[in-house]
Amino acid sequence: MKVIKSNKGLIVVVFLSLIIWACAKVPLTGRRQFKLLPESTLIQASSLSYQQVLDTANIVKSGEQAEMVKRVGNKISVAVEKYLKETGFESRLDGFDWQFNLIQDDNVNAWCMSGGKVAFYTGIMPICKDETGVAVVMGHEIAHAIARHGNERVSQSLALQGLATGTDLLLLIKDKPNAARQMVNIAYGVGGQLGMLAFSRKHESESDEMGLTFMAMAGYNPSEAPVFWDRMGQLGGERPPVMLSTHPHPEKRQEDLRRLLPKAMEIYNQNKP
Repeated sequence: MKVIKSNKGLIVVVFLSLIIWACAKVPLTGRRQFKLLPESTLIQASSLSYQQVLDTANIVKSGEQAEMVKRVGNKISVAVEKYLKETGFESRLDGFDWQFNLIQDDNVNAWCMSGGKVAFYTGIMPICKDETGVAVVMGHEIAHAIARHGNERVSQSLALQGLATGTDLLLLIKDKPNAARQMVNIAYGVGGQLGMLAFSRKHESESDEMGLTFMAMAGYNPSEAPVFWDRMGQLGGERPPVMLSTHPHPEKRQEDLRRLLPKAMEIYNQNKP
């Protein structure tokens, strides 16, 4: 009887997951999503994980670079909110509390957790070079949060571990907080950890497309995006930056970005200062 109940439970989970997948679409791209968790659950988990990062990191609280990260983040988040409200995706902003922080760390990386929790590492700032370069990265990372990529990745982790619901994640946070934080951190590339790379590359390509549009909406020239990723690609070496390790091949990325540029430039020309 226990086996039967277990099978019934699994069937229910799969059925509900299919319903969620059938109903959820990513803004701009229209891709259907598979996710097991209410976004509110992941936002709660992300907030706890983000705060732990801030508590243990060396936050750059003043100076040109820190101010630039906050300024670009605020401009793009305002543009994204406006777009989502105009297109009927306003619910994607439920529970969002935007934060933009610069962390003193030589890693060439940046990430955005569910709920709009953004972190840039100082190691990526020389590659950004200027405000438009920061906008390339910011638009890309914010796209991850708006597309709820973290939810998809954590859902996959839960499924692989035999867990299935937001309640499972909350219990994991309560009973095994380190394990829960590690799961969330891996989903967002925090700390340089990599996981589920094949699954991630699909998300990275989608974030490239969305980020290009988001930066254009905020008045930043999207033609800088291929140039930025060319600078990233030149870093190379035996251990490429995390942001390259989880992305499509540089040449493919350049090709895709240039293909998307005409439409993004139209949006930019309508919104440029």
